[in-house]
Amino acid sequence: MAMTGNDKISNPLGTGIERRVVDLAVQRAGGGRVPKDRLIGDLAARQYGIVARKQLLAMGIGAGAIETRLRRHYLHPLHRGVYAVGHLALPPLAREMAAVLACGQGAAVSHRSAALVWHLLPASDRPDIDVTVLTGKGRRAGLQIHKSRRLSPQDVRHLRGLPVTAPWRTLVDLADTGTDRELERATHEAITRRLLNARRLRAELDQYRGRRGISRLKKLLEDDDPSTLTRSEAEERFLTLVRSAGLQAPEVNVLVHGHEVDFLWREQGVVVEVDGFQFHSTREAFERDRRRDADLQSAGLRVLRVTWRQIVDESYATLARVVRGLGLV
Repeated sequence: MAMTGNDKISNPLGTGIERRVVDLAVQRAGGGRVPKDRLIGDLAARQYGIVARKQLLAMGIGAGAIETRLRRHYLHPLHRGVYAVGHLALPPLAREMAAVLACGQGAAVSHRSAALVWHLLPASDRPDIDVTVLTGKGRRAGLQIHKSRRLSPQDVRHLRGLPVTAPWRTLVDLADTGTDRELERATHEAITRRLLNARRLRAELDQYRGRRGISRLKKLLEDDDPSTLTRSEAEERFLTLVRSAGLQAPEVNVLVHGHEVDFLWREQGVVVEVDGFQFHSTREAFERDRRRDADLQSAGLRVLRVTWRQIVDESYATLARVVRGLGLV
């Protein structure tokens, strides 16, 4: 579903992780006595330096041996029954692998965390890892657990060994919990990088009818007007306009007083926001933007808003507004 011709469907979630344990258990049973630390190290090497207690027990490494290695700080607890091996200098995707192992079979990195894994959104300091599960419930520190009634084999990929929701399913989940800005950016990135087939995804979204946020995703996918720019395209056009006038380059997509703004001239105290067409025609969006502007203005910043149409069709007038806002005339 919603995949390009080059996509391959991974085996159901859990199979890849279970296969590693079986392989190592066979290695221990059939190839003579293999040192426990070597088995643990081999498993960790396949899982970004992370192992689970259940995996070690399945390989024939007893509870006593596990406790000994915990006392000796060879194993470092990350979640209940999930350990980093050797040290806590975790490589990329180690925290995501630990989260999946902590949630058990049938779990996959999802929502905003999956969008980060697929590089659909810029990196953030958000500590929690989003994980979708089919069964089970409860809370775990550092995890945002989402229970789903369906998570088929086609919904999950194994990205370098890590179970993560496929790009199209990631967008569906992000439509439920993400902001307008995150959804627009992630959708644009996924389509631009050909991680999914937008036409097929658009046709198949009906099966998610009634799920929160799906209408937002549909609106993005169904807008075929070639003159409508995504936010990232509009921002690039605006930067080109600024450069052409020889203005000082602004900071881009920077966090200011709790809000991520499109452009900031810090010294002059000026913020420019680019309004995309899709999400600025509803009362809810209007009220949200006004609250945001009020927060920034109360912090002493001047906020200018421009639309994609103004950037394209009224470029000189838009530039003149910015120049005046910066106090250059």
